[in-house]
Amino acid sequence: MKMKAGEILLLLLCLNVVSFGVIANPPTCPADIGKECSDSGEWEGEFFPGIPKINYEGPSSKNPLAFKWYNAEEEILGKKMKDWMRFSVAFWHTFRGTGGDPFGAPTKYWPWEDGTNSLAMAKRRMRANFEFINKVGVDWWCFHDRDIAPDGKTLEESNANLDEVVALAKKLQGSKIRPLWGTAQLFMHPRYMHGGATSSELGVYAYAAAQVKKAMEVTNYLGGENYVFWGGREGYQTLLNTDMGRELDHMARFFEAAVAYKKKIGFNGTLLIEPKPQEPTKHQYDWDAATAANFLRKYDLIGEFKLNIECNHATLSGHSCHHELETARLNGLLGNIDANTGDPQIGWDTDQFLTDIGEATLVMLSVVRNGGLAPGGFNFDAKLRRESTDVEDLFIAHISGMDTLARGLRNVAKLIEDGSLAELVRKRYQSFDTELGAQIEAGKVDFEMLEKIALERGEPKVPSAKQELAEMIFQSAL
Repeated sequence: MKMKAGEILLLLLCLNVVSFGVIANPPTCPADIGKECSDSGEWEGEFFPGIPKINYEGPSSKNPLAFKWYNAEEEILGKKMKDWMRFSVAFWHTFRGTGGDPFGAPTKYWPWEDGTNSLAMAKRRMRANFEFINKVGVDWWCFHDRDIAPDGKTLEESNANLDEVVALAKKLQGSKIRPLWGTAQLFMHPRYMHGGATSSELGVYAYAAAQVKKAMEVTNYLGGENYVFWGGREGYQTLLNTDMGRELDHMARFFEAAVAYKKKIGFNGTLLIEPKPQEPTKHQYDWDAATAANFLRKYDLIGEFKLNIECNHATLSGHSCHHELETARLNGLLGNIDANTGDPQIGWDTDQFLTDIGEATLVMLSVVRNGGLAPGGFNFDAKLRRESTDVEDLFIAHISGMDTLARGLRNVAKLIEDGSLAELVRKRYQSFDTELGAQIEAGKVDFEMLEKIALERGEPKVPSAKQELAEMIFQSAL
């Protein structure tokens, strides 16, 4: 018996749905090309019917769909855990990640997907997004404009698509959930192959500005608390054909215009720059936290922006995440954290969920020293591995990431309560805890006076830094 092409496709889609063990009772409105749900793309059922709301069960729990360390309402160091963390779901990795890579086709075929990038499909994904957010129990989400709504043939059509999806998102958010941040996707479309704010083409510069303008408007409309600039194409492949000074000036003018428009529309959110050294460009202009801070100072933008530090970007720039967080914090620029990590054996941005307890403790040490991250938070800019293809893996990955950072916070509380590490650091610098040290730190001692002191005191005695003891104290808290 011969089957029609449409019947074969429907059979394959049905088999695909069955492959997801968590789908106990399929939604009554299937996501296949041959049938329609409604004008809004809504399913008549749950997207994750086999997944309960994720609850805290404690460290002894063996339930993979439960928190072991993250207890949202528990107070630690004077704040509830949820207020320290402000966890956010990244729409692009969670609902647009396919598992595809330069060497292989997509591996993830979520049961609600119909194989299109239609407006109806965009609305369906948005409903899945909010069901996921509610079941995980977070209050924040993040998005790129072109991830939540399809690109149109014109800017006007793209804006109309975005408006329609955002109207649905506003309804689904309710009064509790809102964006941690929004942003414009200025790196996928071929028009941005030379960059957006740093493009050599004036028309592209204007188009990028129009896209950011719209993205800022919808972020503000949704009640977003921050807006991010990630300049994946804002850099160069070679300096032989690049006027770097002019491009940096153009980027500064672009940011100045963004600041002006933010104020014009009454957007009270924080503008964030997300440093990254390279990929996809050979060299990205906001290489690391120090480079971004210098750029902001040079162009008198230091009071208008903060930084969104991504841990995987930190390692790509040759730093630890802790280093980048401390650099941002000490410059008064730590605004948000993209919580992820990379593989030390792989030299690119793998965007893995952070599961290293030691690294999470160092991250939380910076967050506690910063007094928290609000109005920023932790966005899970992390994706499932290509080989992880079950719907429940989306939940397990977020649970693991949230638990890891929660455990890091608990460890920081142990370190502070114990006090040994802080005392070790205090003793190391105690020679400056004197009248002379205070004068030096106040800038009141010149070279002549310092020379006189050196001659009087002779060869100084240099004590041990006690690095191994510091590491022992740190490890004892893990």
